[in-house]
Order: sequence, then structure tokens, then C-alpha cells
Amino acid sequence: MRTDTIVAIATAVSDSGIGIIRISGNDAITIADRVYRAKKRQKKLAEVKSHTIHYGFIYDEEEMIDEVMVAVMRSPNTYTKEDTVEIDCHGGILVMNQILNVLLKNGCRLAEPGEFTKRAFLNGRIDLSRAEAVMDIIHSKNEFALRSSMRQLAGAVSDRVRSLRKDILFEIAFIESALDDPEHISLEGYQASLEEKVLKIQVELKKLIDSAENGKMLKDGINTVIVGKPNAGKSSLLNLLVGEERAIVTSVAGTTRDVLEESIKLHGIGLNIIDTAGIRNTSDEVEKIGVDRARKYAATADLILYVVDASRELDENDDEIQSMISDKKVIVLLNKTDLEQVVSEDEILQKLPQVSVIRTSTKENIGIDLFEETLKKMFFGGKIAVNDELYITNKRHKEALLEAYESMGMVLESLAQNMPEDFYSIDLMSAYASLGRILGEEVGEDLVNEIFSKFCMGK
Repeated sequence: MRTDTIVAIATAVSDSGIGIIRISGNDAITIADRVYRAKKRQKKLAEVKSHTIHYGFIYDEEEMIDEVMVAVMRSPNTYTKEDTVEIDCHGGILVMNQILNVLLKNGCRLAEPGEFTKRAFLNGRIDLSRAEAVMDIIHSKNEFALRSSMRQLAGAVSDRVRSLRKDILFEIAFIESALDDPEHISLEGYQASLEEKVLKIQVELKKLIDSAENGKMLKDGINTVIVGKPNAGKSSLLNLLVGEERAIVTSVAGTTRDVLEESIKLHGIGLNIIDTAGIRNTSDEVEKIGVDRARKYAATADLILYVVDASRELDENDDEIQSMISDKKVIVLLNKTDLEQVVSEDEILQKLPQVSVIRTSTKENIGIDLFEETLKKMFFGGKIAVNDELYITNKRHKEALLEAYESMGMVLESLAQNMPEDFYSIDLMSAYASLGRILGEEVGEDLVNEIFSKFCMGK
């Protein structure tokens, strides 16, 4: 690990009111002293108490650059567990860059992306799952993703993983001890006991793995595609959900020929909505391309919103749509209920018995509240209790959990075949190592560098 002193601008580089420049390393305070001057005679920064703030100026030799507040924090009680100085200056691009340059000239090195958090990890302040939660917090797209990331930063994932590893390690240690000292430690009846414990651990692992689907949607949003015949009200629905006129709405069928994409929040739930061309048989080449794209997006969607014009009879185009979405999560919006109805809920449920049907009118804003409640029930059991439930939101974590689950399955197979005890130990150790990768205890330097390279500068 490099131990030189690093510096970076920790706030967005813009003409904002305040900017923060962060310094971390063994010489952080010494270098800050070279460029900082107090307004009145006082101690050097090297002589002040930790976690104190001081008013003064930053100088480049004899030229004053800016009026600042300087926070001095001594190791190990800092973000990186190293001596840290944060300079609060004016937020202009020019002044921040000038302060950064004078610090580089006086002995700092420009930090790599994510290097402050990387040092926090390498110095043992946080494990890798918590470090990744820092980036998730920065990029949270909705309230629930933020709350979930905060729980992970507080240790929700790492605590659960450490508990599972502790249980696994106990069994490994018991087997190894019994094999080394069979006279004093008996394995008689141990197979039944181990099987019960392995099954219990598998249940815990499966619960975490199953949470990853909802976790991904909490983090990234639910990929939602609006489908239906032309002029069913798809674009009107998009405009209503977005809260502005994003799609062109006319009485002419086939107005939407390409896809429109919008990201919205409904009571904190993120929806990545795609409005598609109306699906119908057409000889228009441009419209045909739009219909093909609608089919493509629908095939990979997390959720289909099937908009049906309840004032028009169902036809062969509806048959095609219903066949296309029969194996998907679908909410049917029986739209235009302000007009005379010719399509009933029962008629929809005969072809799509697994779907939820909601009577709506995008013109009169009817049924949208019920749609939101249905959405929560479909994906989150009626509520999103992030404070109570742990969601796996990281693909790397899910893969490690799957590997651990498979290894525990191998233990069960060995037990079923009455294999020697050292076979159990091998697969238990594999599960232990897989879970360790979530914490960063079993990962290589290349993976660590790749993870932190995705961080922003100054974090």
C-alpha cells in the first residue's frame, strides 16, 4: 500500500459557494502548514488539537489565494485512519484548482479515483462491502436505494456475512480438531448435526440471494415497458406519470413510432419507463421498426404496463400482445373508463389470469393511486421496509452468495453419500472463502483496484 500524502477536490468542481479540498497521509498536516497562515498569531496546525477548525488564508509563497476554514483531524480517528486536513474554500473552479496546485507543489500527490475510501478499506476502517456502499450512496436514484445503501454502510451486509462465516468456521474447526485428536473428540452422530446446521445456513443464504432481485430494482429502478395497440393511451399514461408533456398525444393512431425513455419516482420507487410504438400489423416501414423495438424491449422488461382501450373491442393485435407478455409481470390498465365500456376485466383475465387489472382514465387521472399500490404489492409485498429488510444490491455480492450456497449443497451431497469428514471440510472452507470475498478478505489486488477505480475523485 502507498503511504504518501494525497490530495483531491472533494466537492463538485463548479461555481458553487463552497468547495472542499481533502488531504490525507502522514504529512498531511505538515504540508497544510506550508500553505496556511492564520489571520492572527496562533499555533501551527501541527500543534493544534485534533478535530478542530481554524480560520485563515492559503498562500502560494507570498501571494494569497483564498480565505479558508481548515479542519485538522489526526489518525486514527479519521475517514482514512490517516492524518487528514480538509480545506473549506470558496467554490469557484479557478480558486479550487489554485489551492490544489499549491498543495501538489508542496508535497502532495493527486489522489486516484476512490483512493480515500480505498485507504479506509486497506487500513481496516471499513470492509469492502461498506466501501462499495459509499459509492451506492453517492449514486442512489431514490429514497429506498439511499436507505438500503446507508444500512449497508452501517454494516447490515457485513454483519450478516460475518455471522454466517462464524458458523461455518466453527464446523471447520470442529472437524479438523476431531481428525487431529480422535481420542478426545468424537465424530459419532456428527453427520446429522452437521446436516441440520448446513440446511439452516442454506436457508439464510437463499434468503439473501432471493433479495437480490428486489435489491437490484431498489437500486437501479424497475425497468418498465408500456405496450398496447395504437391510440390506447400509452403516451398519455407516460405524460401523466412523468408530470409533463413528454410524448406527443393525438387522435391519430400510430403517433409514437420510436421509444421514449423516462426515469420517475412513485412514492420513492424508481421506474425506468419506456413508451413504445403501438403494436399492430402495418405496412409502414418506419412504424414497423418501432413495433419491432417495442417487442424487443418488452422481452427484457421487469414490468409490462399493458394499456387497453376499454372503449374498443379486443382484436388480433391484442391477441399478439397477450401472447407476447403471458410469462411476464404485467399490470393491465383498462383505460378510457370515462367512455362507454366494451371490454371487461373478465375478458382480460380469461387470456391473462395472472395479471392485475386496474380501471383507469388518463384523461381524468383515475386509477393511478391503485396502480401505485399494485406496483408495491407485486414487487415488494405491499411495502418496502428497508429499515427492517436486508436487500442485496451488489452483483458481486450475489455471485459470492451463490457460490457459497452451491458449496453448502456439496456438503449435503457428501453427507448423503457418507463421504469421509475431510470432504465436508473442503466444501465448508470453499463457502467460507466465497463469503469472505464480500468483505474483501479473499480478493486480489486487481479486483480491489477495479472496484475503487469506479469511485469519483476525492472520495
